[in-house]
Amino acid sequence: MSGFEAVWESIDRKVAAGYLPGAVAGVRRGGITEFHASGVKALGSPEPMTERTQFRIASLSKLVAGVLGAMALADGWFGLDDPVAAWLPEFAEPRVLLDPAGPLAQTVPAQTPITVRHLFSFTMGTGVIFEPTPLHEAVQSAGIGAGLFPPEMSADEYLARLAGLPLADQPGSRWMYNTSSDVFSVLIARAAGTPLREVLAEKITGPLGLESTGFFGRAMDLATQYTPTPGGLQAIDLPDGGFSKPPKFETLAGGLVSTVPDYFRFLTALADGELLPEALKTQMVSDQLRPEQRAGAYPILGRAEGWGWQTGVTIALGDNARSVGSYGWTGGSGCSAGVDPARDLVGVVMSQRAMTEPDESFDYFWAPLAGIGPDPGTASSNPA
Repeated sequence: MSGFEAVWESIDRKVAAGYLPGAVAGVRRGGITEFHASGVKALGSPEPMTERTQFRIASLSKLVAGVLGAMALADGWFGLDDPVAAWLPEFAEPRVLLDPAGPLAQTVPAQTPITVRHLFSFTMGTGVIFEPTPLHEAVQSAGIGAGLFPPEMSADEYLARLAGLPLADQPGSRWMYNTSSDVFSVLIARAAGTPLREVLAEKITGPLGLESTGFFGRAMDLATQYTPTPGGLQAIDLPDGGFSKPPKFETLAGGLVSTVPDYFRFLTALADGELLPEALKTQMVSDQLRPEQRAGAYPILGRAEGWGWQTGVTIALGDNARSVGSYGWTGGSGCSAGVDPARDLVGVVMSQRAMTEPDESFDYFWAPLAGIGPDPGTASSNPA
């Protein structure tokens, strides 16, 4: 017996209750790995979830961006403190709002260039804005806001529209979610001189044998994507929908499709030191934020969470199942994944129920894992 039965039973209960149409999960603890599939790929369909089922993994794509970026550092494509304008001339002379909530015309020049480090750490000066400010409205009108689907435009057009708007804050001053991943995706492709899909295949999916991971999936294997509504779960993307075709914008902010075994292989390769030199891996999974940069980050970042290179990291004791030193993230499409080194634990769960709040819980998966292995203390794993 592996000891994972409580996890599988918890997932099965969520499916039986109608909270999830289905889910697939994987756990590794102490050298034992198991996978579990529950429910169906689509409501009203008899086709069961299997380990082959593909999911839109949304922001779990960000950890892939972090690894690719660290690989690019190791290969000398760019340095952490290099201004990104060398590859992204659209950001050669960024301007910054005098007041993040103020009129778009009231700006000043950026005090420092946007650097590669800023993109890694989500401190480039712009990102998701929750309040109805003029900048928020301009981002939405330009079609470049964050969502479950990549922007419907080319990477060059996306960057041109984004750079045409002012930054909300001075580069390096504050953590803001998501946009840095979109920009980072363009940076990696331009630095490589090849499409991002080719970089991904050469550096990660090819060497690791991830045959079901990419920027679009197979209609026969994709689960239907749902979002919760007052009337129940509503389908928002079918297996032959948007994620079954090559996108206009290949972005690692949230553009990947994968399976649990594929992503599990990626995450364990990162945990086991197969992908990065130890020094770079340590930086990637360590908190990179100063206290003042965290201002306003909650609830995207839990109160016990920091941010590494394109991944959340657990920095303090909290309520849930993650030990201090854990790292990982969640996907708004209904996914969560993490590595807990103190417990020698790796976990991945994927469903097709979209999140409705940035701090929505995946406790049905993580809470049963809290009792597996030694307990050095627990910490918050608030997803976003």
